[in-house]
This record gives sequence, structure tokens and C-alpha cells, in this order.
Amino acid sequence: MATTTIASATEPPGLETQQRDIESLLLEHELRVGDSWYLVGNRWFDLWKEYVTAGDQNAPSFPGHIDNTELYEDLDSYRLKERLVENEDFVLVPAEAWRKLLSWYGLVDDQPPLERKVIDLPSTVKVEIYPVEVFLCLHSDMDNILTAQFSRADTILSIQKLIQKQFDVPENAEPRLWMKSSDTSCDRLRNVHMTVLDSCLTSGMTVIMEIRNADGTWPSSRPQIMRNSMEDQDMYRGQPGVCGLNNLGNTCFMNSALQCLSNTPPLTEYFLCSSYLDELNFTNPLGMKGEIAEAFADVIKQMWSGRHYSVMPRVFKTKVGHFASQFLGYQQHDSQELLSFLLDGLHEDLNRVKNKEYIELRDADGRPDQEVAEEAWRNHRRRNDSVIVDTFHGLFKSTLVCPECHKVSVTFDPFCYLSIPLPVSKERVMEVFFVSLDPLAKPEQHRVVVPKAGLVFDLCTALSQATHVPANQMVVADVFNHRFYKIYQADESLSCILDRDDIFVYEVSSSSVDREEDEEVLLAVYMRERSQYRDYGSGGSSYSTTLFGHPLLMVLWRSQFTREALYQIFLQRLARYVHQPDPEEVEEEGENEEENDEDEESHKSQTNGVGGDEIEEDSKGEGPSKKKAQENARDDGQSNVQSEASHSSEGEEKAEEEEEESNSEPETGGSTEEGQMACASTDNSQDAIDGEQGATRASGKEADDDEEDGEEPIAQASKRLTGRRCCAVKRKKQLFTIQAVNSNGTTERGMGEGSNAFSYSTQLYVAIDWDPDMKKKYYNENEAEKYVKDQSMDIPQQQPTVQLQACIELFTTVETLEDENPWYCPVCKKHQLATKKLDLWSLPEVLIIHLKRFSYTKYSREKLDTIVEFPLRNLDFSDYLLRKTGTNSEPPSRYDLIAVSNHYGGLRDGHYTSYAKNKDDGQWYYFDDSKVTCANEEQIVTNAAYVLFYQRQDKIRQPTLPAPDDHITSFNHDGLAGAMELD
Repeated sequence: MATTTIASATEPPGLETQQRDIESLLLEHELRVGDSWYLVGNRWFDLWKEYVTAGDQNAPSFPGHIDNTELYEDLDSYRLKERLVENEDFVLVPAEAWRKLLSWYGLVDDQPPLERKVIDLPSTVKVEIYPVEVFLCLHSDMDNILTAQFSRADTILSIQKLIQKQFDVPENAEPRLWMKSSDTSCDRLRNVHMTVLDSCLTSGMTVIMEIRNADGTWPSSRPQIMRNSMEDQDMYRGQPGVCGLNNLGNTCFMNSALQCLSNTPPLTEYFLCSSYLDELNFTNPLGMKGEIAEAFADVIKQMWSGRHYSVMPRVFKTKVGHFASQFLGYQQHDSQELLSFLLDGLHEDLNRVKNKEYIELRDADGRPDQEVAEEAWRNHRRRNDSVIVDTFHGLFKSTLVCPECHKVSVTFDPFCYLSIPLPVSKERVMEVFFVSLDPLAKPEQHRVVVPKAGLVFDLCTALSQATHVPANQMVVADVFNHRFYKIYQADESLSCILDRDDIFVYEVSSSSVDREEDEEVLLAVYMRERSQYRDYGSGGSSYSTTLFGHPLLMVLWRSQFTREALYQIFLQRLARYVHQPDPEEVEEEGENEEENDEDEESHKSQTNGVGGDEIEEDSKGEGPSKKKAQENARDDGQSNVQSEASHSSEGEEKAEEEEEESNSEPETGGSTEEGQMACASTDNSQDAIDGEQGATRASGKEADDDEEDGEEPIAQASKRLTGRRCCAVKRKKQLFTIQAVNSNGTTERGMGEGSNAFSYSTQLYVAIDWDPDMKKKYYNENEAEKYVKDQSMDIPQQQPTVQLQACIELFTTVETLEDENPWYCPVCKKHQLATKKLDLWSLPEVLIIHLKRFSYTKYSREKLDTIVEFPLRNLDFSDYLLRKTGTNSEPPSRYDLIAVSNHYGGLRDGHYTSYAKNKDDGQWYYFDDSKVTCANEEQIVTNAAYVLFYQRQDKIRQPTLPAPDDHITSFNHDGLAGAMELD
């Protein structure tokens, strides 16, 4: 039996009055969510009813103090018995009735009042008899556990306050809560204003509180800090905010944007003071459930703890990628695009407006600008109210004029940053290499000025003025990795060519002779070096090759596509850096030569070269002299590349017929005929040296000689036969071989098979294959790489410069809407290409100016490297602001620079860094990922400036700390040399 010590009680009214008051409260009081009701033991309540009904205050049924002993399992924990039934084991009384009974009769000492909340369940509203019983502990001491009960209608904040009270957590500490279920999984209790029921917190779970560390990290998810050791971590004390961000892989764009926002004083102080915790909006459908704001706060607090050289923003990167899929992975992105997403995400996560109302926008309709602007700003704040709006939002005035009915539409629109255009030049400077048709002339590097929206032919025309070579005799190509990445047509746009491309312009021959049965073909020539060993790994036994040197382009007649003719043409074209062998250098045909020939023919067969497979088939059963004669016979101009490079059936039949005929003839006669063919081929080779158009003269010349000689004496014929046999056993050494290849400079399997192996209607690709020993002996690599600079290269390029004020004026000029973005005129009842003018009405405390360096049009894509001269102090907007606050006064309009996001590189790749001014010591710093260095004001204005951050002068706080020592100029925990690296 519990002790009966009387609790404090007042003098009760009459029994009739007690009965009437309590019964009326029980009958009239409805269940309302959140109200408190109390459990009273049914035994005591029955005694009370009997007592008040009897009407005798001295009756033996006096109930005494309120006693709920029969409702508890034990009197130590005061845990309720299981499966108690209302009106059998207990009755529920509203809070007002409970207070009256307690004041009249008191409560048995040490018994807690059994207060219960009215909760809203999915199907009904009822009093919660059994609350949620959870375990409470700190992350730093998880063995010390307390048990507590909470109503499902209680908020998580009430749990947090109880833990702070029970475990003596300081009020200025920043906690966060986790709930741990029985399966050891933990989930964050992010929204402390959410109820226990909505948080899915059930009995038996553990609520863990962790306290943020002094360095801004959390004990449960300590990031990888750029440290040498834990000792460094504990000892390091640096300037708050002077902290690098580690590059996670192409995340320099994110680091640059974060550094600029980190050095925006009002935003940083808002997060450092934890003001965001009370304004997190977890229900905004346009927000990120508060996760972006929390992740950003974690990064800011770590950077401003003064205990890190560099921080790893991996959690922040993951959150950004989760809510904005375009930032998933580790591709390079635009820092301004991330900045736009981040400011919008922070605004929605911190929006103080929980339920956005619908507001119908009105046109000005002739009303004063001041009235319309104030209305627009009020409407904007009714739906958008956050620290981002307070800090970064301003107001535009937009004026549209219909070109047909002259209807004027004036609206005022909020903005978060200004995207201002840069003046765009209509011309561009290109650097190209000109390769002359003269084989002894070195390539010339030229710098030419061409129309930005011009064609490739315009480039040729500009170069023609410097070289005096007709533009129609030029072919433009992009050379990459010793091959042609692209060969441009004259009517292609110059926007396809980037500044970083290696552009070569080749002079090609143009014949004035009309050859009806012939056609001109553009031939691309690559240089390849054969390896000394065969490659058996790819299923064949051919030699592997490697591209080297600069490729060539030339125009030839189709009839010149014979091996000997091409060999002589190439030899002449390469004369500047290919050493010609001495005339005495001949190679005797013997056993060694036969082995070399077999290797060479095998290489040609495996790589599908121009030589074809007919030669190898014909030579299988014949000696070296006969093989040489047949080879030269086929090179006399009667066959072309296509027939030699393919395994056509006609070529095979022809080879078989020749073999049969040679086997059936007498040996002497066959040798004589072969010797004549060999010498004829040699004559053809000498004629080909005369020029690219001279490869077809050989056959005619030999015929004329035969006609003049007529019949010869036997002795003279015998003498000529001996000379021709000598030609059959001696030949000039071949420096290289010629192979048919594809545009990549490789030979695909089966390239020479079939009749459609090559088409003369398009260009051809061939490779000059060098044996390593021959290349070393005859090919001068140093000479091949030499080039000369035209005088145009000596003229220094003037970097275009423009004032920031000029860009702002360009931003506020009148423009006509584009076809893709017309305006619907309410008077004309149709879309019109109206004129549009933007003006600045009001400016925010922190003004972000985005310089539109990346220009994208339907015709071109480019990055503008113009130097924008922007002031570091006293940027005055008074000439651009329309808003006036009084007759003689204007709103503050002078700004000082506080941060700059830089972009180095071009369109496809680049690197982002930032300059920022520390709010505490007033010193400028240069942030390059994890590296941080002190910066001078003279370094800040460059052609890399991309996004500018200005703060209004009336809001700037004076530095509270002295500037750092001059000798402390940089630190870089990664140990990087500090050189810029392209991501």
C-alpha cells in the first residue's frame, strides 16, 4: 500500500457542487488534439462518486487522496500495467476536472500524475494511454542511458530539451539527434518541430544526442581532414575562413563558388550563429527538406573553425548531386550554374513562408513606378522570405513595347544576380601553319584575322593575302596525334574550329590541263614506323605500327596511283628531311635479299597494303629475278591502287594466267621479257620524279624509242638482253613502303578484300611505313619538326579591355526579342517581337555580377577572354538606379568588392579558382582548391574573372583582427607546387 501522506489540498466545495462540476466537465469536454487528459483509478473514482452522491461529508465512503496504485505494475518505476481497459480499470478526466479533484483531495505522495495527450491517429482522435518509451543517451557516453516516456503528440524538440537538462549539456552547444532502432540502424531526426508520431519514433528505440566539435565537424561523421596526424589537428590554430577545399575530382567549380559564399559576411554569420536551425523548412515542396542548408552549414562551420588547413566537402557534393542530377558524378561544370542552384536551394530550405499563397500579378496600367514596384516587392516577400532574399535579392524594371500597337507593358521582377553581357567582337584571330607545295620550304606559322561568323574559305582568303597562294589551292585540316582529326570543306563554318586546335593549311597543285579520262583525288599521307617484332596477339602476324611526324595532303591524278609513281612523288615531297641514298647504293639480290623480300611481302599481305596479294601469290614458286620482273611489270602504270590493294577475283585470275604463261615459255625467252618489263618500270620511276603530273609519260616514251630503233642486229640485241638481265638482279634500295589505311592511320582486317575497298569519289588515306633502321638512317626528325614564324606572329596581340560600367550600360540598353522568345501582346492578341529594356530599381546588400564569358549562339560557341576592368572599391550604381527615396536622397548605391570566382581555360575544359576578402582581418586570399595564398589587390583584375561579389558600403563591417604577417604567404597541405592544373 502506498504511503498516505496528504498532498496539499484546498477546502472542497459542497458535495453536490463537486458532483455537478465534475460530471458537466466529463459530459461537455470534447477531445481536441494536443489537449491533456488524466488517468484516475476506477476504484478511487467509484468511491468518490459514492461519496458525493451520498451527500454526507462524514460518510465512511470518503475516498481520501487520489490513489492510482492499482494501475501500476510496481511502485518503483510506476510503469502502467498492460492492457488496461477504460471504465473498468480507469477513467479519463479532462485537465480542468483533474485540477479540481487534485485541489480538493490531493495525490498520494510520490505518485506521478498520469497525464496523457489527445493524438490524431489516421482514423480517429483519442487519448493516448500508453506513450512512447525511449532510451536517451549522449554520443560521447552511450553507456549512460536514461529511460523516458513521450506522447506521440510531443515534438522532438521536447526530447532534445529533456536530454540537455538530464545530461547537463551547455545551452550554447549545437546538438543534433539520431534515433536508433533495434537493428542498429540510425536515422537523423532533422526536424525538431515534428511530432514523435510523425517521426516514426516507437517504444524501445534509442535517441542519441551528439554535440558539434569545436572544429565544426560532427563526431559521428568526421570528414577526411587534410592533416599529417591527429596531433596536427589538435595543435593547428589558423585564421578562421582561411581554409582550402579539397578537390574531389573536377570539383574546382564547386570549391570556387563555396569560397565566394563563405566570404559573404551576412550569410556566413547567419550560419555561424546557428540562426538557420530555427528557420529550416522541412515541408516546402520546392526545397530539399533542409538537407542542402544543413550540408552547407557543416562546410561553413568547418572552414571558419580555424582548425583546418583544408576540408573535404564530400557530404555537400553528395547532397547537391542528389537534389540536382546535373551535378552527379565528377564532370566539369559551371560555377555560376552551381551558384544559382545553391542560392535557390538555400532559399527554399530556409523560407520562412510555410504555405505560399497564390498571388495574381498585375500590370502597371499607367500607375506610378513607385507604387507598382512596392506592390511587386510585397507580393514577392509574401511568398519568399529568407536570409537569401534579405541578402541577395533586388528588383528589375522590365519595359516591353509592342512594335505594332505600341502597347507598353511595365513589370517589376526580383533577381538574385545580374548576368551582364560582354561586348562581342565580329572578328577573331587564328593561328595556323601553312604547308607550301615547295618540298624544301619549311611550314610557316601565320596569325590571320577572319570573320567570327565566317567560313573556312574566308580563312584561306586571309592566308592567301600573306602567302600569295590562291585560296582555291588550299585545303584546311585539323591535325591531332599525327593524323587528320578533320579535313574541312571550304563552305564549313569557322565556329567548328577552336582556338586550341592545331590547324594546318596545305597548298595543293591545280592542273590547267583537261584530262577527260582521268580525275583528281585528294590524298592524305601519314607517317608510320614499323616495330621490329611481329604482333601475334591480335590473331595475325603483322608488324605493329606507330604514327609519327606531320601528315601531308596532296592532289594527284588517279592514273598516278601506282606504287612506283607514288614512291617517287613521296620521295620528292619529303626531300627536305629525308636523306636520298647514294646512286651507288644498290642491293644485290641473293639469299639475304630473298629473305628480306619475303618479310616485306608478308608485311604487305598482313597489313593489306597497296602492293596487294597478287605479288605474293606469283612469287611463291619463282626465283628472285622473276619475282622482281613481275613486280616491276605490274608497276608500269597499267594498274592502280584499287586493283593492287584488293583481293579481287579478276586480280587472282590474272596472276594465275601470268604464272601459267611464264611456266610454259622457254626460260630464256621468259627472262628476256621480264627483263624488258623491269627496265621499263625503272624508266617510269625516273619520269615520275619530274613532278606529280608526270607519271604517265613512261609507256609513250618507251614506244617512241622502239619505233626509232627499228630492227637490230643479233649482237646488239644480245647486248641489250645482257643489260636488262643486269637490271633484273640489281635495284635501288626502297626507303619505305606504302600501305592503304583508314582515316585513323590503321589498317583494318579485310580492307583489301572485295571490289569496293576504296572509292575514288572521296579522298584516300595511305601510310608511309618506315623500318626503324631505315628511319634512323634516312629520316631527319629534327629537320622535319622545324618551322618558321611569319612576321605576323611577332606583332603582339592586344588583349581586349572593357570597363564594367560599359557592360552594365550594355545590359540596360534596348533590345529586340528573338524569334524563339516572343511576347504575347494583350492588345494585338498575338505574339510579337517586342523591344525590351531592363533597368535597375533596387539593389541588394550583396550584389552578384555574372560576366557572360561563355557565348552560345546557333552559329558559334566561344569563351570571351576580354579583360573587364572592375573597381575594387566605390562601384557606384547611382547613375543606373531608378528608385528614389526622397526629393534629395537616394538609396545607398556604392559597393566594394569582396570575392571573385575565376575561370581559366576554354569551353571544353578549364580550372576554377577564387579571390576573397576575409571579413575578420580584411586581407585578400587566393583559393585554389586545397591551396590558399595571400593575394595583392593588383592580382585580382584578370581576364579570368567570371563572377563578382560586391557588398554595399553601408553594410560593411570593419576588420576586427590585424592583417597577417607578410612572411606568411601561403599554405598547401597537399604539398602541391601551386601550379594551376586543368581538371
